[in-house]
Amino acid sequence: MNAPMAVPCPHCGALNRVPAERIGEHPSCGRCRRMLFDGHPVELTAANFDAIAGRGDLPVLVDFWAPWCGPCVGFAPVFAQAAGKFEPRLRLAKLDTEAQPQVAQRFNIRSIPTLILFRQGHEIARQSGALNATQLQQFVDGVLAHG
Repeated sequence: MNAPMAVPCPHCGALNRVPAERIGEHPSCGRCRRMLFDGHPVELTAANFDAIAGRGDLPVLVDFWAPWCGPCVGFAPVFAQAAGKFEPRLRLAKLDTEAQPQVAQRFNIRSIPTLILFRQGHEIARQSGALNATQLQQFVDGVLAHG
């Protein structure tokens, strides 16, 4: 039997223990009762960043973007669609660098869009520039296969 996975709730930040074999069965949060996975990227802020991307066993792919960035806006639908495809294997999240500059500075974001894949709060891969759906799939598969 697999050990339970620690999965942060994207709504309230509570850490939930979910049996690994049941992660794909639409688990809900033990605190707020909302679904842990809803097929949409989580909106990150300075207040919830560490609770969502900084802990838990689930890798978290964060899109650092800004509303004035044309490539970011063009990439948004690709990223949003990927959330439903990749969950519950990994969580997708977005951070508006314009609204949350302190978090962008913390991760030395120099160009946008930039994707950072976190595992248990540690950066394991980074990719700058907008990707199409195939490139995004290749990036995620390549990183997760090696780590």
